[in-house]
Order: sequence, then structure tokens, then C-alpha cells
Amino acid sequence: MTACETPRLTDFIREIPDFPRPGILFRDITPLLASPLAFHKAIDDLAAHFAHGQIDVVVAAEARGFIFAAPLALRLKAGFVPVRKPGKLPADTHAFHYELEYGTDTLEIHIDGIRPHQKVLIVDDLLATGGTIEACLRLVERVGATVVGCAFLIELTSLQGRQRIPVEDVFSLIRYDS
Repeated sequence: MTACETPRLTDFIREIPDFPRPGILFRDITPLLASPLAFHKAIDDLAAHFAHGQIDVVVAAEARGFIFAAPLALRLKAGFVPVRKPGKLPADTHAFHYELEYGTDTLEIHIDGIRPHQKVLIVDDLLATGGTIEACLRLVERVGATVVGCAFLIELTSLQGRQRIPVEDVFSLIRYDS
């Protein structure tokens, strides 16, 4: 591929069968991240979709969401606020405990990371069941801000995670049925 060609993002997603356990087809994004052209295109395409509205803050849960959220926040001229596992943030936090298919988990956000009435975009690399994004959404709502959109590199549509996200603008660059 020459520097003038526009990369097709799906060409940079590696499929790894039976990872992390038998029956799972893992969509590996590391080839996309290793390609400056493909990574740049992914950020450009996400930014183009959300350039229409004023985004004050981009939020992402660790860790792969950070990879896309930070450069996207810069492109949108917005702040970036990380959502982390318990004990990783140094100041006072809000916490949200949520159910997973195999147990429970908790995410935290700094209490002063987002102000009331700010417009927030939630970003992650993958939308699967929607549990992590739903937890991020609840944390943002807890501080009185408004989630105006959710952005993903990949969406696994068969897992119906989109149904757990009561946000009008849910956008995925790549969609797989399984």
C-alpha cells in the first residue's frame, strides 16, 4: 500500500480462533495500531462522525479504550477523562459496580473529572455485550453530564450490546455479525 492509498480498516484486523478460550474468534487490533495509515484513518473517521456537535469531554475505560479516546479527544478539541479499575485513580472518585456474565466488576472516575451539563463522548475499541459502556454511562450521568454519543472501532452485532446503550448516536467503524 502506498502512502496515497486509503487503507481498508478491516484489512488490519487479525482474526485469532479459539482465543482466549475455545469457540471464541478474537478480533486483534494490534496490526491496525501498528499501521500509522490505518490508525490515523480510524481516528479521522471517528472524528468526522462526531465533528458535528460540541464535545466537551471524551471518556474511555481502560485500557484499549484509552488508545482511541486520547487522540480522538485531541482531534475534537475536547478533554479526556479516564475511567479506571478501583484503586488506580489518586483523587476522590465515583464508583459504579456492575454485573458481568461471570461475576461483578467496578469502574471509577474522578469526582471532578467531568462537570455537570458537559457533553460527553464515550469511546472504546470494542462494543460486545455493552456492560462496560453502560457502566461508563452511569458514571457520567452520576455527575450530571450528558452522554451525546458512543464511538467504537469494532462492534460485534450478534451480542446486541447496542441495546444496553440508551444514547441516540452510537457509531462503530467496523461491524461483525459474530
